[in-house]
Amino acid sequence: MSTHIGAAEGEVSPVVLMPGDPLRARWIAETFLDDARCYTEVRGMLGFTGTWRGRRVSVQGSGMGQPSLAIYAHELFTSYDVETVVRVGSCGALTEKLAIRDVVIASGACTDSAMNRITFEGLDYAPVADFGLLRGAVDAAEHLLSSGTAAHVGLLFSGDSFYASRPELTRRMAEYGVLAIEMEASALYTLAAKHGRRALAICTVSDHVVTGEETTAAEREQTFGEMVEIALTAALGD
Repeated sequence: MSTHIGAAEGEVSPVVLMPGDPLRARWIAETFLDDARCYTEVRGMLGFTGTWRGRRVSVQGSGMGQPSLAIYAHELFTSYDVETVVRVGSCGALTEKLAIRDVVIASGACTDSAMNRITFEGLDYAPVADFGLLRGAVDAAEHLLSSGTAAHVGLLFSGDSFYASRPELTRRMAEYGVLAIEMEASALYTLAAKHGRRALAICTVSDHVVTGEETTAAEREQTFGEMVEIALTAALGD
């Protein structure tokens, strides 16, 4: 049993979907999984295990930001022997090439976090997705996305600050091809590499840094279903 998840041995599947919002975790479990059972409510960070098309899968909230995600990802990898984690989150578009509700499948993640600088003593480690999951998600997106919604493959920027004090630095990231900003993918990819596991981040554009468009909190919690179907298909190979 881990400190922050608190599930008993065997309650967590080797395949985990990881939204930041614990309420989105509950919505995913109730909407997509059969016989879903809640295995943790510690600190309100909900986790569930059920089945999808007969395959066992868990959904675990991570909270916001890399320090919070790192706690849950570390415990999933080390205490529950989880093999695959797919982040299903929201992101802010940094370019007009993306529209609200488009899906970003992250091949890699840049960051301003000090976490990797401490780990690698100043070297610039480049955290990337598992290629098998990446390819599976791209293939799934081609069949599952509705008309008018596009999938984009490329870099995310995992920022430590939601309200950035230096927004011009984010714009510089966009100039170098970064598609969108979120707060977790870099830590997830780094921890997966450390423990020899598979990880992917798939994010739906919930707001647009350039145009100012945004979705509501309720929409972010309960209406990003296409992203979830892509993640389940990629992770379970269906």
